[in-house]
Amino acid sequence: MIIKSIEDLKVWQESRLLNKEVYKVTQNFPIQEKNNLISQLRRASSSVCANIAEGFGRYHPQESIQFYQMARGSILEIKSHLYLSLDQQYINQTTIDNLFALMDKTGKMLSGLINQTRSFRNNTKL
Repeated sequence: MIIKSIEDLKVWQESRLLNKEVYKVTQNFPIQEKNNLISQLRRASSSVCANIAEGFGRYHPQESIQFYQMARGSILEIKSHLYLSLDQQYINQTTIDNLFALMDKTGKMLSGLINQTRSFRNNTKL
């Protein structure tokens, strides 16, 4: 499959699903978390999508890789915030397990994209 736009990129599609689920879950958080945990979770999940898109739009493969790595870091940020949410009993174990599965899938896809981009860079003279 030829990827012509960001919408064609499977990892970006998966990151949108993760983002959607994070927004859905945080709708049930206490209102006092609006400017704290809710905001942090939503920004981190949005950052995954945004960094994949920005990396896709970069001209040089090394720049793309940096943005894909930042997206992977944002996934771990979400994970940390979700543990806090579990500790505060804002979410249950089933919810966190479902989100972790999405995060794991997205992270693996990102690692594949990073490796593929790295391989492209190593096989292309720029």
